[in-house]
Amino acid sequence: MKHYYLITTEHLEDRLWFRDGEDFRVAMNYVAVAAFLSGVMVLAFILMSNHVHFVLACSREDAELFINTFKRLYASYFYRKYGVNELLRRNGVDIREVNDSDESLERAIAYVLMNSVAANICFEPSGYPWGTGNVFFNDNPFPGRCLGEFSGRAQMRMLKSNVMLPGDYKIGSGGYILPESYVQVKGVEALFRTPKRLGYFLRTSSKARQRLEGGAAPSFRDQNILSASEDLCHSLFRSNRISDLGVEQKTELLRQLGRRFSADLNQICRVTGIPYEEAARMLDGW
Repeated sequence: MKHYYLITTEHLEDRLWFRDGEDFRVAMNYVAVAAFLSGVMVLAFILMSNHVHFVLACSREDAELFINTFKRLYASYFYRKYGVNELLRRNGVDIREVNDSDESLERAIAYVLMNSVAANICFEPSGYPWGTGNVFFNDNPFPGRCLGEFSGRAQMRMLKSNVMLPGDYKIGSGGYILPESYVQVKGVEALFRTPKRLGYFLRTSSKARQRLEGGAAPSFRDQNILSASEDLCHSLFRSNRISDLGVEQKTELLRQLGRRFSADLNQICRVTGIPYEEAARMLDGW
């Protein structure tokens, strides 16, 4: 009997998992590596700026092994690139078993796929590349080259890992393993049966309701605002780091980001690294 699990990490409030496109690409490859090492079957996943979601078919022990392996791989890469230690060590993880006999599994998959839509990043899950939103019922799969065509050294350089994945896994032009190489695409499509039925669960998911009710959800990606904050920091204050700014300068930066990008305070705190309570005090006292 198969067991299914929805894995959700806590949202980081004052920092990002992924600061740029390279971070996302590396993480996409680490999903493939972690799945291979733990032996889980991946049904769906999405990488958001400050949290991640996965739906897996496996034992609970293997689900824990998968997410711990993924976090360890990515945290090590993050430390090498940014010098930030223990980024995810205290990042909590919820692993919840999902019943497959009452449409709970369909709703869990739809919930994961709709995260990017609820964040107002794209209109449809298929418009978000960092996950499985464009994998199911896709008549035009992305082209890719089999890993077996590359030398072991080239694979390690591309994947930033010394784990040798199956040679029939395909790597796309974006520089990461295409999810359809290891995601249970046919099984998920059989679960939903038709694209129309998948669309129904997407439209009725809790994340779809959040999009409709959210009103002023941020429309700019965190990575865009992060880049803008760094540019503003330099142009306004001749400083390369937000941490070097004084209270008045930080307050002005918060106001500029909110006005220019219609960003809410939660999003601003994620990209600037300023704790929410501190940022709220700054703006309240302006």
